[in-house]
Amino acid sequence: MAITASLVKELRERTGAGMMECKKALVETAGDIEAAIEAMRKSGQAKAAKKAGRTAADGVVEIRISEDGKQGVVLEINSETDFVAKDENFAAFAAAAADTALAAEVEDAAALAALTMASGETVDAAREALITKVGENIQLRRLLRFNNVEGRLHHYRHGTRIGVIVELIDGDEVLGRDIAMHIAATNPGWVSEDQVPAEAVAKEREIFRAQALDSGKPENIIDKITEGRVRKFFEEVTLHGQAFVKDAEQTVGDLLKKAGARVKRFARFEVGEGIEKKTENFAEEVQAQARGV
Repeated sequence: MAITASLVKELRERTGAGMMECKKALVETAGDIEAAIEAMRKSGQAKAAKKAGRTAADGVVEIRISEDGKQGVVLEINSETDFVAKDENFAAFAAAAADTALAAEVEDAAALAALTMASGETVDAAREALITKVGENIQLRRLLRFNNVEGRLHHYRHGTRIGVIVELIDGDEVLGRDIAMHIAATNPGWVSEDQVPAEAVAKEREIFRAQALDSGKPENIIDKITEGRVRKFFEEVTLHGQAFVKDAEQTVGDLLKKAGARVKRFARFEVGEGIEKKTENFAEEVQAQARGV
């Protein structure tokens, strides 16, 4: 069978692979486009495995919340570069994966990978196909699900890199979004003082006391200085203690009290947090891409 330009074009559109790679696959399968796709998928899986060791510290955070506000997921999907994170194919995959996660009620990224998407592919198969198309390592990094919601879930996404879900009890949509936006901006560790682990407080108290002693302050006020710094610590790391970003004259705790509302829990995902990103020479990176490494 003659390998026509239109056949190569169709294969390119269906796989996203390069023209020469498509033509070669069609030659090897005597023009059978379905066999060529299967062969390229197998090849793509091999390429995906080769790229799996490369650092993926960029990407997007996706959020999905059910219409009744009782279920929600926040999902981080990583790529190697911001360029791919903005690619429409990557964005479509991330959106479809998040839709699948919410609908299937999965609890983690590993379970999500095995699920079948609306396209008929598993999430992991679609991920591997995307790796072949964009030439970078793509990873489902983490997924957190909110179930058994007492109040209602609210969210805020800053661009595509920071996502927050908040479970708010007895508050409205505006308050929920404002609290989520605040969390995105300030990144508190806990809702309130009682949630801060005792060992964390003890460690900070020990450090503050040592600092006070080293400052040469009189012994009789060391404890007072130490406890003052512990209170400041609570103000910095708890949602209730922080000054509200839209009105620094009141704390978030005060804002919630005035509204008669309560935050039960929240989650904040930021792309790449905790991943050590390798710094490479740009020219060398471009050469590596050109070589197909």
